[in-house]
Amino acid sequence: MTRRVVVTGVGLVCALGIGTEESWKNLVAGQSGIDYITHFDATEFDCKIAGEVKNFDPFIWIEKKELKKMGRFIQLALASADFAVRMAEWKPEQSDLDEVGVYIASGIGGFDIIEREHIKLMQGGPGKISPFFIPSAIINLASGHISIRYGARGPNSATATACSASAHSIGDSFKIIERGAAEMMICGGTEATITPMGVGGFASMRALSTRNDEPQRASRPFDADRDGFVVGEGAGILILESLEHAQKRNAPIFAEIVGYGMSGDAYHITQPAENGDGAYRVMRAALKDAKLSPDDIGYVNAHGTSTPLGDAIETTAMKRLFGERAISKKLPVSSTKSMTGHLLGGAGGLEAGISVLALRDQILPPTINQEKPDPACDLDYVPNVARKATVDYALSNSFGFGGTNAALIFKRWTGK
Repeated sequence: MTRRVVVTGVGLVCALGIGTEESWKNLVAGQSGIDYITHFDATEFDCKIAGEVKNFDPFIWIEKKELKKMGRFIQLALASADFAVRMAEWKPEQSDLDEVGVYIASGIGGFDIIEREHIKLMQGGPGKISPFFIPSAIINLASGHISIRYGARGPNSATATACSASAHSIGDSFKIIERGAAEMMICGGTEATITPMGVGGFASMRALSTRNDEPQRASRPFDADRDGFVVGEGAGILILESLEHAQKRNAPIFAEIVGYGMSGDAYHITQPAENGDGAYRVMRAALKDAKLSPDDIGYVNAHGTSTPLGDAIETTAMKRLFGERAISKKLPVSSTKSMTGHLLGGAGGLEAGISVLALRDQILPPTINQEKPDPACDLDYVPNVARKATVDYALSNSFGFGGTNAALIFKRWTGK
C-alpha cells in the first residue's frame, strides 16, 4: 500500500515578507514586493529593479561567527526552515532523526560569495581568498546547514535544475517518504542572485523587464505589455511527513501532496518548446501520478514569469490539458511572481507553499498588473484581486532552462 504524505509546515521568506503569514497576507492583498535594487549600485544596468527581501537580519537565526560560512541563499534557507518547523510544531526529539531528511534546492547558490571572492583574487591574489569560500557558495550547503541545525540524519540532497529545482526537491522528497525511505523531509528551495553578475547576466539575455520607472508594475504575467521577468530572492520550504508520522505526533496538517510529474522539452537551452509540449506532459504526468483527471484540478499556480514567449506557451499547454474548462475561463490560474518576482531555483518551493496556503484558506492569490488583455493569454488569471473559492486540488508548475519541468499537485486536507 502506498504511503500518504502530508504537509505540516510552510516557511516563506520573500520580497513580500519575512515569515509565512506576513508573506501570505501581502499576497492575498495583491501587494507588489518589487522595488529598486539596493544590494548594489545598479545605475549602469539596463534593469534596476528586483524583488529583494527587505530588512532581513540574519543574526536572528545565525550566530555571528557562523555567518561568514554562509552565502545569503543559505541564510534565507535557514530562516525559512525555522518558520516551517515552527508552523509544523516539530521538535527533533519527536522523531527518529535517522528518518528525517533534508532536500533544499538552488539554481545558482552563492553568487554573491563567488563575486566577492573573485574581486579579492583579482585585487590581492590567491592568498586573499576566504577559506570559507567554497562551503559558503556550493548549493548543497543549504541542506547541509539545515540538517546540522536539526540533527536530521536521513536522506540529504540538493537539486540544481534551474527554475524547476525546488519543485523537483519537493517532488523527490514526496517520493522518498512515499516509498518508506524517510518519515519526514525538510524540503524546498532558496535563491539570492540579486548581484551584479546575476542581474547583468539575465539582462544581457534580454530576459528581464526594463520597466524601471514603475517597479511595482513591472512583473505582469500574461499581460499584453509584459516585457520580461523581474528577479526575486528568498526561500520556500515545506515540512513533508508520512501521514502516520504526522498523526503520531499530533501535528497540524495543512494539505496532502498527491502528485508529482517531471518532463524534458529536448528542444532549446533557454526557450520552452513552442507548442508547450513539455509543460503539457509534465502536468499530465503529475495527474497520472495522483490518479486524477484534469477536471479535478481547481486552481493552477502557473510558472508565469512575465516573459512574452513563456507565458503564451504555458497558456497553450493549459488549454491543451484542461480543454473547454480553461478556454471558457472556468479554471482559475494565477502567477504570484507578479508580486514576488521570480526566485529562479527557489520559485517552486515558494509557490508550492503558496498553493498549500491557498488550499488551507480557500483563497486564490491574484495575478496583479492584469491591465491589457493579450489574445495569446486568454484564461482566467484571477486578475488583480484575490478570490474566495472552493478548491480541492491545486497544481503548481515550474519550468527551467534546459527544458527541465516539474509539476506538483496538492490536495485540500479535510481530516480524512
